[in-house]
Amino acid sequence: MLLLLVSVAVLHTNASQSQQAQLEKFILSRKAADKITALPGQPHVDFDQYSGYVTVDEKHGRALFYYFVEAPQDASSKPLLLWLNGGPGCSSLLGAMLELGPFRVNFDNVTLRVNEYAWNKEANVIFLESPAGVGFSYSNTSSDYNESGDSRTAEDAYIFLVNWLERFPEYKTRAFYISGESYAGHYVPQLAATILSHNLYNNGTIVNLQGILVGNPYLDDYKNQKGRFEYLWNHGVLSDEAWANITNHCSFNSSDNELCSEFYGWYDFGPIDPYGIYAPICIDEPDGSYHSSSYLPGYNPCDFYPTWTYLNDPVVQEAFHARKTEWDSCANLDWKDAPKSMVPTLQWLIMHGLPVWLFSGDFDAICPLTATRYSIQDLNISVTTPWRPWTAKMEVGGYVQQYAGGFTFITVRAAGHMVPSMQPGRALILLNYFLKGVLPPYIQEQ
Repeated sequence: MLLLLVSVAVLHTNASQSQQAQLEKFILSRKAADKITALPGQPHVDFDQYSGYVTVDEKHGRALFYYFVEAPQDASSKPLLLWLNGGPGCSSLLGAMLELGPFRVNFDNVTLRVNEYAWNKEANVIFLESPAGVGFSYSNTSSDYNESGDSRTAEDAYIFLVNWLERFPEYKTRAFYISGESYAGHYVPQLAATILSHNLYNNGTIVNLQGILVGNPYLDDYKNQKGRFEYLWNHGVLSDEAWANITNHCSFNSSDNELCSEFYGWYDFGPIDPYGIYAPICIDEPDGSYHSSSYLPGYNPCDFYPTWTYLNDPVVQEAFHARKTEWDSCANLDWKDAPKSMVPTLQWLIMHGLPVWLFSGDFDAICPLTATRYSIQDLNISVTTPWRPWTAKMEVGGYVQQYAGGFTFITVRAAGHMVPSMQPGRALILLNYFLKGVLPPYIQEQ
């Protein structure tokens, strides 16, 4: 009888080990299937790339598409960073291909060039297309697209992360950060709160979140409107009369009526890019050609055209392991829920000791630094490091101020809404110091 029990125990142990081995083999096979040999037209690089789908809802067949680039040096010691573009409903491949990813698309529409200021120099970076219906992400249940909103976006992104870490288990204990821009002022804090809530509920670390970094964030419906028009007036885009009409009829709170909205309708600013009011614009010629209106080193407002063409090439989509579809930069989703203000969520994160950094390109009129300042005032926290310059290559890169609890606000000089696109060098410096957890220095010329 004893021999039989021992035999059964051995068989059970062997079966468990066999199941574990099969599971590990399956996970490794999924990771291997996601590995990108090379993207069409790319130059040689010394880092690994992966892309594919992670299912976040088996019942509805909802799956999110990701593109992951490891660091070219010391990838095993560098942190993991998730990047989210905003919208709501805009693709994070915009960030990957136009801002902080390793490549930019050339104007031949088929070849890539290396981005010397790519963020994978400092971290291993995941670009996530979220929610389902954006870019290559999809659902097999079409009604899902009518149920999009802040809550489910955060829940799905959390499920994505947990499942992605199973596929890439070497990153499970790695320091993890979340970054993004624009409506990611909603996405990032809410995902961070979801992660911390699950960690607290489980009395352990499910995802090793160490901080968030959000650029030109959309934080508050009313304060963003107030800050936007104040910014436009201060920069000579709005007349004194228009500004007076707005301030006389609008309180920028829930008491505002239809008369107020009539005064802050979108004005005719002329041919200007409100995402970067001093940047060149892309000129579309009648013959279908296009070109930049002027020259700004390292930036071309027409870069979207070759990027769109490249991502819609079936050969490129196959290399990305994406479903064949018409990729677009933003999806027109029926958005169901969104808080009026993210201030309470930010306060909760700060209270729980999470490092929170917000940064603003100071040429942006869509989510301008004036709007972010109003929301920071609403946080009602004391200053610990007064407003001062920070320098990059011996000139002012922007200004920075730190508050109680480690909350940090930093500006990036001469950058628009998409900071890593217009000021890639300064954006990379900012990322470096954020990951170190120290403010960028003020080095005065000798």
